[in-house]
Amino acid sequence: MDFGLVLQTDPPASRVISLMKRAERGGFRYGWTFDSAVLWQEPFVIYSQILANTTKLTVGPMVTNPGTRTWEVTASTFATLNDMFGNRTVCGIGRGDSAMRVAGRPPNTLARVSEAMKVVRALARGEEADLGGTVVKFPWVGPGAELPVWMAAYGPKALMLAGEEADGFILQLADLYLTEYMVKAVRDAAVAAGRDPSEVTVCVAAPAYVTADDSPEALAHAREQCRWFGGMVGNHVADLVAKYGAHTGAVPDELTDYVRARESYDYAHHGRAGNPSADFVPDEIVDRFCLIGPPARHIEKLRALRALGVDQFAVYAMHDARESVIDAYGADVIPALSD
Repeated sequence: MDFGLVLQTDPPASRVISLMKRAERGGFRYGWTFDSAVLWQEPFVIYSQILANTTKLTVGPMVTNPGTRTWEVTASTFATLNDMFGNRTVCGIGRGDSAMRVAGRPPNTLARVSEAMKVVRALARGEEADLGGTVVKFPWVGPGAELPVWMAAYGPKALMLAGEEADGFILQLADLYLTEYMVKAVRDAAVAAGRDPSEVTVCVAAPAYVTADDSPEALAHAREQCRWFGGMVGNHVADLVAKYGAHTGAVPDELTDYVRARESYDYAHHGRAGNPSADFVPDEIVDRFCLIGPPARHIEKLRALRALGVDQFAVYAMHDARESVIDAYGADVIPALSD
């Protein structure tokens, strides 16, 4: 199993770069960041410095979207980084939650995500792509250029699209039941499209908080540091309920039930510990969606995720123990998952 570190690009950028260097030393192979131009600093500028200060780390957004940048600019940015540092980027892409809504626009349609994936992947590889009637190609992209495109998804149509077209599937929660359900949906879609399902990399991303013991006090603190994640996921779940309804069979009840108490969401606190918009998230959801507790608990759950077909676990480290969780994973968790 591979491991990734997910950060927000809060200033100073030097802090993000330092944490990514620390992660690489600890055995992490991927460095991810949020991508929301209003809320955080521009990630692609920072990727250049992360790549320059590491040797093997693969970097990318979790996730970008096809609405805040034109597709040829996105592709050119990835291709330039790969030309400079040697195919060490990955394009995580989705409909765009915070990036679009904070700018006053709705998330992108799945049809738009589909077209963008094709264009960005092709151009970054040095192939031709159709930009709405104009066929273009980057003349400067050399042979051997690659850009895997991984799609974030929750709902049935998005899961189908990921299986049909994406190089990887990003699932932003670590619940075992839902992971099994959604990985199966992606793989079934891949098979139906005539693809080898093993060609779709599966990445689960969720907060991880390592405690010294499993005392009630330690676990309670860990839950409070990670409760924001249920609120973030709740934005996507609320969209699914609005589209498909609750208890319709289109989306598992295990995913939709907890958002019934959700009233509103303030993106000013998006992805941050102490987010007041996540007060509706119960402890049970925190425990199911996240990894908390001593290292042994993390190892047990990660082995279960690996058995479900998960290829990478990406650690959301938006809490008060960034360095310690990186170090604990490097010392105890990653070595245990290399067997």
